[in-house]
Amino acid sequence: MLWKIAWRNIWRNKRRSLIVLTSIIVGLVAIVLYDSLSVGMIYQMLENQIGSYVAHIQIHKNGFNDNRIIQNYVPSPHKVDSLLQKEKFVKAYSKRVLSFGILSSATNSSGVYLVGIRPEMESRVTKIHTYITEGTYLTGKSHEIVIGKNLADKLKVGIGDKVVAMASSLHGNIGAEVFRVVGIYQSFSSQFDKIYIYVNLHDAQNMLELEDNISEFALLLENSELSQNVKNRLSTQLGEEYEVLTFQELLPMLVLQIDVYKESIFIFYAIIAIAMIFGIVNTMLMSVFERIQEFGVLMAIGMKNSRVFFMVLLEALILGTVGTIVGFILGYLIYIPLSHTGIDFAMFSEGLKAFGVGTVIYPVLTLQSVVSALLVIPFISVIGAIYPAIKAIRLEPINAIRYV
Repeated sequence: MLWKIAWRNIWRNKRRSLIVLTSIIVGLVAIVLYDSLSVGMIYQMLENQIGSYVAHIQIHKNGFNDNRIIQNYVPSPHKVDSLLQKEKFVKAYSKRVLSFGILSSATNSSGVYLVGIRPEMESRVTKIHTYITEGTYLTGKSHEIVIGKNLADKLKVGIGDKVVAMASSLHGNIGAEVFRVVGIYQSFSSQFDKIYIYVNLHDAQNMLELEDNISEFALLLENSELSQNVKNRLSTQLGEEYEVLTFQELLPMLVLQIDVYKESIFIFYAIIAIAMIFGIVNTMLMSVFERIQEFGVLMAIGMKNSRVFFMVLLEALILGTVGTIVGFILGYLIYIPLSHTGIDFAMFSEGLKAFGVGTVIYPVLTLQSVVSALLVIPFISVIGAIYPAIKAIRLEPINAIRYV
């Protein structure tokens, strides 16, 4: 009975109710789009890092991540090889040789991070082969090199030009090798493009006098959520000679950023809630003052104060719930196409690349976002109606009936 009375009371003043509903709908659409876009940007930064180089798990010699010198190569790589082939959750893995060095052209030079890879293995773990904008990816032939667009511009080289790479070798000598540029890539990050260069694994090993040794195993898992479990299992089987690091440990700032965002989004919800609560309080107060005589009659014929109180709260709850449902549906209908096409921020491309984000951002709607969006407005509506409801039950029936 109370639900029916509350529903009818809402539509006594259609204009006022529609204004409140519109504000709730617009607010919820803004919440859904802002939240999904922010989550999408942060997740995209993380996925870009994982897909370009980091992968889900990396295996090194113990201490390599703190001291990335060429002498810290992986002990017994065949042992790791055979173990990874048996690990059912490892989708693919790549062997790498890593070293800081200098890349020089006829006109300029630059500090770089040399990555020696097997092209066919690396292409199953990272996306560098998809970033190629000029030339081709590494084919496996000797003395090939792939560099970033920003580095190519700095060195003033193009496809087919020769460059010289130099780095400290295993025995303390200066290893140097001439490479021919076969491909130029452009990734999500301008800083990444300036630093990372890719050569074939055997060329890097020869240049650095590593023989068959490698610096790193990079693993791509079936599911990123399995990273901690796989790490624990591999660490136990490999022993203390090795360090097994997940992407959470390799990218602590990005992971922290996700955690901070999850906490800070509640501030955004609070701002929306505060803005709405004043509108709801005002609407419900106006509704109570317009129906003082009606409340007086209801209380005079025996309606308990608790039922009057809950009737006012129900009116606010219905407004909040209807506005939430309609707003979420509209927000979701807008979100669906954007999640596939993304939002193009090409005009901010330089700034986004500095942060490691692509120019097209794809919104991501999480379960936490959905639950928060669906609960916050109805809850705030009820909170906002408490004061008007208290005003209603404090009315004296005789005075209320005589109220003009």
